[in-house]
Amino acid sequence: MLQPRCPLCEKPFSLKKTPRWKEFESLLAAGRSRNPDQLAGLFVQLTDDLSFARTHYPDSQTTAYLNALTARVHQSIYRNRKEEKSRFVNFWRYELPLLFRSAHRQLLYSAIIFGLAVLIGAVSTAHDERFPRLILGDGYVNMTLENIRKGDPMGVYKSEGQFDMFGYITFNNIMVALRTFASGLLFSFGTGILLVYNGIRLGAFQYFFYTQGLLVTSALSIWIHGTLEISAIVIAGCAGLVMGNSLLFPGTFSRTESFKLGALRGLKIVIGLVPVFIVAGFLESFVTRLTEWPSWAKLAVILLSAFFILWYFIIYPIRLNRYADISGQD
Repeated sequence: MLQPRCPLCEKPFSLKKTPRWKEFESLLAAGRSRNPDQLAGLFVQLTDDLSFARTHYPDSQTTAYLNALTARVHQSIYRNRKEEKSRFVNFWRYELPLLFRSAHRQLLYSAIIFGLAVLIGAVSTAHDERFPRLILGDGYVNMTLENIRKGDPMGVYKSEGQFDMFGYITFNNIMVALRTFASGLLFSFGTGILLVYNGIRLGAFQYFFYTQGLLVTSALSIWIHGTLEISAIVIAGCAGLVMGNSLLFPGTFSRTESFKLGALRGLKIVIGLVPVFIVAGFLESFVTRLTEWPSWAKLAVILLSAFFILWYFIIYPIRLNRYADISGQD
């Protein structure tokens, strides 16, 4: 029979078990010189600790820390590949999804903030046709109107060479994600501000095309790359909230220790977004400009991108976490 949850009991539990967890970290840092038998024995104890923490304090910093530590130990014991290659592959295959599962609540908050900001941008544009000029700039609005008059509303995506555009866009998107994450240092408030700013821009942008009678046309082109790009910005917001909340709500850890754990978790999430931004930059530079593509082809790319985001960042982490629970009970 499960014991009732007791948040006040988390601190004694954490203090009692910390020496064992530090021993794990020392063994992992030892690399090839570590004792595999000792590591395997400690792993059994660690899964017990993780199961207990998930039962009694599922949303705590302690559980998030144990999730990440368990993933690292699991890789060390059960993967028989070269260490360098295994570390690279397993980061995206196991470590990042397990870590991300513990950040799903922050992802929800990030998505809600961004979604409300999009709505604000759209409503503001609906009530004031000058609003897009305020938030997007006169230069961009005038250029887009000129492209619409020429019969090529998406002409902005053809204004530069593909390779130059790819490098610039990818770098810019990565920097936006890093700023959104780093702004979490302002106790999550900075991240929230950037999410609101980018969300309002998106809402104004899409509603502007609606006022021109081009909502579907613009969406089928823009969201070819925007599905990955916008999703990644929301996820970067999640990373910023993970770090910021570690300062606001340290739980049983000291504020410094909580911040270190939160910052590391958030940074890993942002690093995991780099391939997403590379693919989004490629799509924007080489595919979005293909405005003559049939609608079904554009929609296929959009749906495939959306499926990837939903699978890798939501569904797969949940399934992997359930598997880890079963393995821990075994």
